[in-house]
Amino acid sequence: MNVLIVFAHQEPRSFNGALRDIAVQTLSRQGFTVEVSDLYAEEFEARATARDFGKRADNRFFKYQAEQRAAASGGDHSFAADIAREQERLTRADLVIFQFPLYWFSVPAILKGWFDRVLATGFAYGGGRFFEAAPLYGKRALLSISMGAGEDRFGPSALYGDMNWILHPIRVGTLNFCGFEVLEHHIVHGPASMTPGEREHVLKRWRDRLISLSNEKPLPFAHASDFEAASQRT
Repeated sequence: MNVLIVFAHQEPRSFNGALRDIAVQTLSRQGFTVEVSDLYAEEFEARATARDFGKRADNRFFKYQAEQRAAASGGDHSFAADIAREQERLTRADLVIFQFPLYWFSVPAILKGWFDRVLATGFAYGGGRFFEAAPLYGKRALLSISMGAGEDRFGPSALYGDMNWILHPIRVGTLNFCGFEVLEHHIVHGPASMTPGEREHVLKRWRDRLISLSNEKPLPFAHASDFEAASQRT
């Protein structure tokens, strides 16, 4: 199995960095090929601009999705080098682990930019290809997340609401939409307030999960064809 870890944290020695390192070590020892996209270290561009394309399809009016489609089709058009690099890494991967801290109930801006720029129309979706018909269908993804708030803050009747609801836009609106089957999220609450012993326990649980990761079943995946068939019957 080929694994891509998309790492979105400024500090390599952070708790997120420790989770990344354990994933690299544990998966490599199992014989998997592991690549890491270290977005901050590689200075990945978060903004989606005209500089994302080697040659514009339309120099009169800039429409980002139209330029993505042209670049994905090849020929005289192409993506910028950092996008092309990430798309090549993604193409090789069977599993993508997104390692990041939760920012404002979402991903850091640099990871949002990765979604915007790398998961391009024509490459990851488009032309009626989404969910089970998407080009990336068959790949799996896992969200490995740290956050400052305690576990008691999340739940159907808790202050911040249910975590599945909070992550729904990422899981379904981004990953499922592009064809990824998503494994159960890995969430660590309040690592900064843990004792060294508590951190070691959390890291061990992550290591233990990674050892059996290939046997996990993904979360429910909504097939667009089921909904289209239902709408045609009504």
